[in-house]
Amino acid sequence: MIKKGIGRQIVLHYFIVVFVTLFMVEVIFAFALRTYYYQTIENHMSNHATRTTDYFQRFVKLYAERDPDYFTEILRTFELDNTELMVLNRKGEVKASSTQFQADKPIQTSDVPQAVAGGVGKWVGRQATGEWVMAVSTPLQVRGENRYIVRYVTSLEDVNAKLMNMTLLSVGVGSAVLALVTLFSIGLANSIVKPINNIRAVSAQMAKGKFDARIKGNYKYELGELAATLNYMAEEIVRSNQIKDDFISSISHELRTPLTGIKGWSETLTSGGFDPEETKIGMQIISKETERLIGLVEEMLDFSKLQQNEMKLVIGKVNLKELLQETMLNVWAKAEQKQIQLKLDDRAERPVIVVGDGNRLKQVFLNLVDNAVKFSNENSWIHLVITLKDSSTALVQVIDSGIGISEEHLGKVSDRFFQVNHNRGGTGLGLAISKQIVELHKGEMQIHSELGAGTTVSVTLPLLEMVGEAGSGAEGAETAETSGLLTGNEQMGQDGMNEDA
Repeated sequence: MIKKGIGRQIVLHYFIVVFVTLFMVEVIFAFALRTYYYQTIENHMSNHATRTTDYFQRFVKLYAERDPDYFTEILRTFELDNTELMVLNRKGEVKASSTQFQADKPIQTSDVPQAVAGGVGKWVGRQATGEWVMAVSTPLQVRGENRYIVRYVTSLEDVNAKLMNMTLLSVGVGSAVLALVTLFSIGLANSIVKPINNIRAVSAQMAKGKFDARIKGNYKYELGELAATLNYMAEEIVRSNQIKDDFISSISHELRTPLTGIKGWSETLTSGGFDPEETKIGMQIISKETERLIGLVEEMLDFSKLQQNEMKLVIGKVNLKELLQETMLNVWAKAEQKQIQLKLDDRAERPVIVVGDGNRLKQVFLNLVDNAVKFSNENSWIHLVITLKDSSTALVQVIDSGIGISEEHLGKVSDRFFQVNHNRGGTGLGLAISKQIVELHKGEMQIHSELGAGTTVSVTLPLLEMVGEAGSGAEGAETAETSGLLTGNEQMGQDGMNEDA
C-alpha cells in the first residue's frame, strides 16, 4: 500500500490516464470488430441474393405460380449454407421455407418493409427462442414485378461467442498492460518522491535549528536547485549567527572597557587624597572613555536609522577639499602618535563641489581615514586624493601603506558586524554605515587592497551641475540657507538634491 502523498498521486494519475486510454481503445476495438463481422455476414448474404436473383431471372423458367415445383425451385436456386431461406409475399407471409417451418402469422421485422420498398433490408435481433439472428431480405422480381421477398436468416450465436472471446482476450491484454504501467509508475514515483522526502527531512531539521544539516545527493533540475538553495540558506544563517555572536562579544567588550575605566577612576577620585595633576589625568580619562561610549552609541543609532530607512540628511553644497582638510585636522593627533604623514593631494583644476549632508560625508571620510591610521604601521603615510572621474563625478581616494586586507576578507569588510581582527576593537559597523551613507548620496564606495601592501578606498560622488556659480569660499556659508531634509527612504534622488540645492 502506497502512503498518502505525492507518490500516491503520481501512481493514481498514471493509473487513471492509462485506464481511460485502454478503456477507450477496448471499446473502439470491440465495436470495430463487431461491425466488421456483422457487415461481412450481411454482405455475404446480400451479394449471394443479388447474384442469384439475376441468375433466376435470366435462366430459370417457371410458367406459373401454380406449378407445384415453383417455390421448391426457388428454394433450390437461392439456398445458402448455414442460413435459413424463406420466400415471403409482399405481406410478409411465408410461402416457402428451407426448414419447412410454416409461420402462423406474417413476419414484420424491419428488413421486410425495406425489401418491399425495393431495397436490401437487414435486421438483427432475438427470435422467440431467444437466439440472436441476422435476417437479410431482398426483393424477387417475376416478369418485372417485385412479387416475392427472399429472406435469409442466420444465427449469430457462434459469431457473438467468438467476439466475446476476443473481447475478453483484449481485456486481459489491457489489464496486463495496466498492471505493468502501474508497477512502472510506482518505480517512477519512488524515484521522484525519495529526493523530495530527503529534502523535506533535512528542511525539518533546519526548521528545528539544526543548521549544520545539509542535503546530500546529486539531484538534477528543480530539485537540485531547491537543494542548493536550502544548503546556501543554512550556510548564510550559520554565517549570520556567527556574525551576530561576534558582534555581541565585540560590543560587550567595547562597552566594558571604557565603563571599567570610568568606574575605576570615579571610585579613585571619590576616595580623595590626590593632587590636582593626578585628578586632572583621571578626569581626562573619564572624559575620553565617555566620548568613546557616546561614539559607540551614536554608531549603533546610525546603523539602526539606516536599517529602517530613517536616516535624515541635511542637504547643502559641500566643498570636498575643505571637508577633507577638516577630517585631517580631526585625526592629526592620532596620526602623530604613530608618526604617520597625512597628505591631501587636490588634482582637480577647479573647486570640487557636491550636494549632500556635510556632516554625514565628514563622518564617512573620518571613518575611512581613522581606519587607515588604525591599520597603518608607524612612520608610514596616508594620502587623500581628490580628482574628477568625469564631468559629473568626483572621486576621493584614501590611500594607505598599511597592513592591507586579504582577498578572503576583502569581499566581507563592508558587511555589517564583520571584523577582520576583533582584537583591534570596534563594532564592525563603520564601513557598512559609510557605504550606505555614500549610496544615499547616489555615490559608490569601493575597496581595493593587497595584504601587506596597503589599501585604497575610492568614493565617488555626483558633482553639483552649476559648479561655476559656486564660489569656493561661499559653500559652507550657504549650507544653512540652502539646506533641506531628506530621509533614506526618499531614495535621495539626484533631481531632488539639485532642487534642494
